Amino acid sequence: MHSTSLSISELDGNRHTGNRHNGNSNAGGGMHNGKLTGVDIHPGTYHHSHSDHLHQETSPQTTFNGTWGVATKAIKDAWMFLRERTNITAWILVAVVIGVLVGKFAPEFAVKIGPLGTVFIRMIQCIVGPLIFSTLVVGIAGHGDNLVRIGRLAFKCVVYFEVVTTIALIIGLIAVNIAKPGAAFNLEGLTPPDPATIISNITWVTQMEAIVPTSFFLALNDHSAVLAVVFCAIMFSVAITQVDERSRGIMLDFNNSLSAIMFKVVELVMNYAPIGVGCAIASTVGQYGVKSLTGLLNLVVTLYVSLIIFVLVILIPIIIFCRFPLKEFVRAIGPPFLMAFATSSSESALPKAMDNMVAFGVPKDIVAFVIPTGCSFNLDGTTLYLAIAVIFCAQVAGIDKSVRDQVFICLSLMLTSKGVAAVPRTSFIVLASTLSSFGVPLESLMLVSSVDAFLDMARTGINVIGNMTASAVIAKWEGEFRNEDWVAQRSLLMPETLAMDEPDGDRDLERGTAELPLHRSHLSPGLGHTLPGASFAVEDHPQQLNTRMMNSEKASIHSIRSLV
Repeated sequence: MHSTSLSISELDGNRHTGNRHNGNSNAGGGMHNGKLTGVDIHPGTYHHSHSDHLHQETSPQTTFNGTWGVATKAIKDAWMFLRERTNITAWILVAVVIGVLVGKFAPEFAVKIGPLGTVFIRMIQCIVGPLIFSTLVVGIAGHGDNLVRIGRLAFKCVVYFEVVTTIALIIGLIAVNIAKPGAAFNLEGLTPPDPATIISNITWVTQMEAIVPTSFFLALNDHSAVLAVVFCAIMFSVAITQVDERSRGIMLDFNNSLSAIMFKVVELVMNYAPIGVGCAIASTVGQYGVKSLTGLLNLVVTLYVSLIIFVLVILIPIIIFCRFPLKEFVRAIGPPFLMAFATSSSESALPKAMDNMVAFGVPKDIVAFVIPTGCSFNLDGTTLYLAIAVIFCAQVAGIDKSVRDQVFICLSLMLTSKGVAAVPRTSFIVLASTLSSFGVPLESLMLVSSVDAFLDMARTGINVIGNMTASAVIAKWEGEFRNEDWVAQRSLLMPETLAMDEPDGDRDLERGTAELPLHRSHLSPGLGHTLPGASFAVEDHPQQLNTRMMNSEKASIHSIRSLV
């Protein structure tokens, strides 16, 4: 007869199993003929008789403690429920609504909590320098193992990136000057961070002097000297590529770690965003009234229309000019665009975007270089957004920008936008530094932050489309789009397996063999990048087939890591 020793943790519902042995349990507990003969009570465990237990239930103090414990647990469970099922975007939207209500019905109190919004701005300012510096160093020097091999490819990328992003900036400036979404606010009372003459005194000489700092550490300390940080990062990156391998590896590892840490700092700062944004909106409404928010809808519409125009007028003509199959390209960019739009992060869509472009006919090495680099240097949607947002904030503050001023802003954004990483709402930090550089009050930035969640979704989706387009254009420019290897691989497959995003394996298994793509999920084997040892036959034993598929998955993971 087997008996089971039960511990008190088992009675609490845990799934730990007691030790099974012959005979009675040494602890005196076990099962005998289906009946519980004893329980292993650990030392110090509270134990009473049945009458004592009834006495404890009827004690007023115990009743109070039990009620308080139930209430505390209910509050904790509710908080964890909200925390697990909502994101920062939802909290910011809730904070905006609460801020508007507080500003409307308690304006004096709303003005008093305004400094909490100022704290949020200062938290953003303190991470601008390290974030931009580390991101640029990793992006530039990280591809410096063989400068001769990548020199031509890098030059073509820079030319394409700058041309397309400049066009995006121009479209944004034209749209914001026509729509004037910030004119409805009329908040001329805002105080700029610097004297008003800072804009009128900007010349080519002052801009050059501002780019080259007198001290690297002073540039990091001055949140308005973001161009100086970019200059130092470029010089530092070039120097890293020219030192010995050991020193280069150490500095790349350091900046890579610093970049990862700064991303975490951004996440921490964004946890405070609902409080900062809510207090700032409450203070704005309390001071200027609810009518001050009527222009925000115009801002959202202006950005979305501008992005649509950019895709229709710029990206689609580029695709047609390069003679890419439009329908196949649309199918390729669809899933990554939706992922980026939903998560507000191009990083989340990066693996799928790279996979689909390899399937589309772009060589793997070009995809691996262009798309990750484009995440920092080819953000079409973000640059267009920054152009609109800067002029919008100036309109809110009642500062009229001349054509010359806007040209300087455009040139500045061409550099500062390159430091925007592929994480949600990092462009908000670059926007803050740009406003400081051109003497625009940062208080107007909080109006943008109240709808930044909606703006971020659209611009991030366009960023992904722009980078996928760039990889195809560079491949075409290099004469390697749909090269012999891709054509030979495709010709071996059945025509019906060539559609994008079909379930992989089923039709190929009917032929006897199947090739696993680079990523198995949501990618046709007909267009995927196959890996060595990824073939398997239907004649294999199920256990052998499963083992070979697992080995293919491991090979896929290894290839992905080497690719990225």
